[in-house]
Amino acid sequence: MNAPTQRVKILVTVLAALLLAALAAATVVRARQNAAPDPAGDARTPAVAAASPDAARHPGGRVRVLSNGLLSTVSLADPSGPRTVTSTHCDRAYTAGGTTACLTPAGALSGPRLLVLDEGQRTRRTVPLTGLPNRTRVSPDGRMVAWTLFVGGDSYAGGGFSTRTGILDTRTGRVIPSLEDFAVFREGRRHRAADINVWGVTFAADDNRFYATVSSAGTRSLVEGDIAARTLRTLADDVECPSLSPDGRRIAFKQAVGADPAKGWRVAVLDLATLRRTELAERRNVDDQAAWLDDATVAYALQRPDGTNDVWTVPADGSGEPRLLVPGANSPAVLPASG
Repeated sequence: MNAPTQRVKILVTVLAALLLAALAAATVVRARQNAAPDPAGDARTPAVAAASPDAARHPGGRVRVLSNGLLSTVSLADPSGPRTVTSTHCDRAYTAGGTTACLTPAGALSGPRLLVLDEGQRTRRTVPLTGLPNRTRVSPDGRMVAWTLFVGGDSYAGGGFSTRTGILDTRTGRVIPSLEDFAVFREGRRHRAADINVWGVTFAADDNRFYATVSSAGTRSLVEGDIAARTLRTLADDVECPSLSPDGRRIAFKQAVGADPAKGWRVAVLDLATLRRTELAERRNVDDQAAWLDDATVAYALQRPDGTNDVWTVPADGSGEPRLLVPGANSPAVLPASG
């Protein structure tokens, strides 16, 4: 072999080695890019990580949501993945303790209804209603069901709205058609007014106490309700659509910006023992009754400009940042692991 030929072979070998090294480096870079967390806090490009961080706290857990108004279930391990979709159509829904509350839209010849479903999605009770379905909740053990409908006006941002909120005891069959019949106490004194509205019930674990919002004379207040005593006692102002944490110690709620609902709402958490408020990391307008995934995480729906809803989560202690949990959905409720 002559010298020029040997030099050419050596050069080719060196170039090949350099090319392989470059390809290996590019592969490492792509792998790191693919492993980088997705900035899900950006509402312009909703995206969900391959596995939700909430799945670690709920092994085998699922989330029940509404997908295009249909009652659906999705795994927390893959919240953007396949869904089990039923034919049950709801405007609002919530599940707890094996009971699902579904507020159906009005039909051509009928008004909306409350459907109470069991774990097998069979209808246990139907309650005819009047108005525009807006909120519903179920007590932790599945016994008590509450609902709110607009019966005049269609937005909490306006001053002309009117609500109707009721409670059903699924064990006894007793229906309380309107919580406005309960006595309201403010700073220990009975408050009587013609403009009282009540909405957004959330139940305590004893099936007797609950929390809700009462509006009167332009003030919106968190109240603690007592079903047996038929009373509503104010606790704090500028608290709307409360949601009691699983440990029963805190309330997630929407708080009007500058105490003016026309400016929108921010999601916050209230400590019931101290009444201290913690503003959460979500800075967008949240017009929803939040739900708790667990004691550390709050979930809520946000609407895109095209009208599509997405379920987002944010830490309940004010840290972190919002994350997209379930795209194209609303009315979230955590379900225990199946089987």
